[in-house]
Amino acid sequence: EVQLQASGGGLVQAGGSLRLSCVGSGFTFDDYAIGWFRQSPGKEREGVASISKSGVTTYVDSVKGRFTISRDNAKNTVYLQMNSLKPEDTAVYYCAADRLGALRSSPLLALTYPDTYGMDYWGKGTQVTVSS
Repeated sequence: EVQLQASGGGLVQAGGSLRLSCVGSGFTFDDYAIGWFRQSPGKEREGVASISKSGVTTYVDSVKGRFTISRDNAKNTVYLQMNSLKPEDTAVYYCAADRLGALRSSPLLALTYPDTYGMDYWGKGTQVTVSS
């Protein structure tokens, strides 16, 4: 059974940090690009960051310099280190895996238009709440 499990969310004050984890199982994890996406109530889903199977990273402008995505293929895990958190970062964060699609070939497009480009697998989300 394919699973992607996101964890590490919580409540943090503005300026604080959190590290999210995304653990994959049931598929060849290191063959896939992995992306982080987020959605808050009343808003469309938006991309945050992605990492290719070789470790090339892509970020949307709103998180550049604050968030860092990394992967440990030995642990089938991708991390999202979030620093200098802002109230507008509050959302449910999801990870997704994509082997041959846009997250691999055009990651910035896939992050910018997540509902246009499908992913192979989605995980359940983890809530991040940043208080002001």
